[in-house]
Amino acid sequence: MSASALRRRLDRWLFRVGPVEVAPIRLKQRRIFVLPTGSGIAFALALLVMLLASINYNLSLGYALTFLLGGAGIASMVHAFRNLLGLSIVPGRSEPVFCGESAVFRLALQNTRSERRPALLLRAQDGATCFEIPAEDTIVISIPCSTEQRGVLPIGRTVLETHWPLGLIRAWSVFVPDLECLVFPTPEAFPPALPGAAAGQRQGLRSGGSGDDDFAGLRQYRESDSPRHVAWKVLARGGPLLTKEFTGLQGGDVLLNWRDLPLHLDEEARISRLTAWVIAAERAGVAFALTLPGTALPAGRGAAHRHACLRALALHGNRGALHG
Repeated sequence: MSASALRRRLDRWLFRVGPVEVAPIRLKQRRIFVLPTGSGIAFALALLVMLLASINYNLSLGYALTFLLGGAGIASMVHAFRNLLGLSIVPGRSEPVFCGESAVFRLALQNTRSERRPALLLRAQDGATCFEIPAEDTIVISIPCSTEQRGVLPIGRTVLETHWPLGLIRAWSVFVPDLECLVFPTPEAFPPALPGAAAGQRQGLRSGGSGDDDFAGLRQYRESDSPRHVAWKVLARGGPLLTKEFTGLQGGDVLLNWRDLPLHLDEEARISRLTAWVIAAERAGVAFALTLPGTALPAGRGAAHRHACLRALALHGNRGALHG
């Protein structure tokens, strides 16, 4: 049995951690666990030595100091427990990132009590964030996590903990929010020119125009249009939202085809090159189509089309969870 599988079994048995939880996640009494820290264990041993010395030498002040410090330790346990009790967690949004960048998971934490919640720590994957929540307030916490592969990265096992107030006690809760981040493939660093560009024209381009310099007119704006083709001057004068048309772009769809790539490229290298081409085509403002084994996206422009193509590349081969 692998270490990750053993950890999942221990989580289910000890902390009742199962599948993704429905929001809001409320930290009730049975979900919070309390144990002494290393400092807390040393503190308990010191109290034991003090108690034995007080018994041996019949020291009244020794008894008083031992029980006073012991009471403070017990009180810190109660405060640490109450620092988490009653909190509500709601998953936020995680924007897509390219592989190698940090995925940022956002969680909203609500404190309904009239007391602040200090010295909290939220951990997920390999990221952690320290914070506090003011009284009767809700804050959004971001947890940056590293990415190593393309696909869907779920936040997975998340821990909220505190050592407040004395650092002697660790109180924590484990949960699995319904939150994931889409990780786009890493684009090739120095990709070749777009298909057809080496021959002086884009694939499928008709010879009746000379590119973006030949203005053909205006038409109604569509969501897939590139912002660089919007008639901003017309809009600034109070006119409708229109898009400039150029004769050089009519029929100039670039086809990004998996089967047209060199045979010596493996799967990840092909995906990396297609990713770089998608970015280059979107920046150039040309319409482009993407064809993968089992997936075909028609020609389009704009941020929405770019996102759809990058998502298809990220999920090619049903790439799922990355870190478990």
